[in-house]
Amino acid sequence: MTSLDRQDNVFVLDLGDDENRFHPDWIAAVNAALDEVEKAEGPRALVTAATGKFWSNGLDLDWLFAHADQHQDYVVSVHELFARLLSLPVVTVAALQGHTFAAGAMFSLAHDFRVMRADRGYWCLPEADINIPFTPGMSALIQSRLTPRTAHEAMVTARRYGGSDAAAAGIVDQAVAEDAVRSTAIEIARAQVNKAGDTLATIKARMYAPVLATLRDTADPLG
Repeated sequence: MTSLDRQDNVFVLDLGDDENRFHPDWIAAVNAALDEVEKAEGPRALVTAATGKFWSNGLDLDWLFAHADQHQDYVVSVHELFARLLSLPVVTVAALQGHTFAAGAMFSLAHDFRVMRADRGYWCLPEADINIPFTPGMSALIQSRLTPRTAHEAMVTARRYGGSDAAAAGIVDQAVAEDAVRSTAIEIARAQVNKAGDTLATIKARMYAPVLATLRDTADPLG
C-alpha cells in the first residue's frame, strides 16, 4: 500500500513494497497523495520512493487482460498520472531503490530529478521485447526527458541500465549507495522547497505543453 509522510517541508510518498504496478486502486491512491501535496501551502517538495525489490514494474497487465473492455480508459488514467506528475507545482524527486521498468520507468521520467541505487537494480523500457508499442503520450514523455540518443537506445533496444550506466546516459541525476538513495533524494528536494507554487506550475506547463497535450488526449490515447 502507498503511504505519504512529511519530513519538514518534504513530502515522501512511498509507492509500496511489492511490484507497485499500476492497478486502478494504486493509481487512485497515488492521486490521493498528490491531492494532499497540492493542497498544502507554503514551501514544499515531493520525493517518491518505494520499499523492497521494485520501485515500480509498470502497468498491471494481469488486471488489464482481465478487463480488456476498459483498456482505453485505463491508458487514459495512466497518461493522466504521468501528466499530473510532469506538471506538479512542486519540485519532484524519484528515489529509485529498486527495479524501475516500463510504465514505472516512464513515471520516474515525469519527476524533475531521479536518484538511483548504483549497485543493483535496473531501469528499463522493455516494450520492444514484450511487443507492446509505446502510446503517443508515452513516446512524447520519454523523448522530452531523455537525449535523442538515449531515448532511441532505451526505446528500440530495451536495454537494462544499471545505476551507474543510467547516470552516464542522463536517465538519472545521481547513482548512489543503497542506503543513501532516499536521503539523497530528500536532500535534493529540500533544497528546492521554495520553488513550489503558481510560477513553477506555469513554467512546467509551458515547457512541456506539447507533451501534456498528447498525454491528455482522451479521444485517441492509443494512437
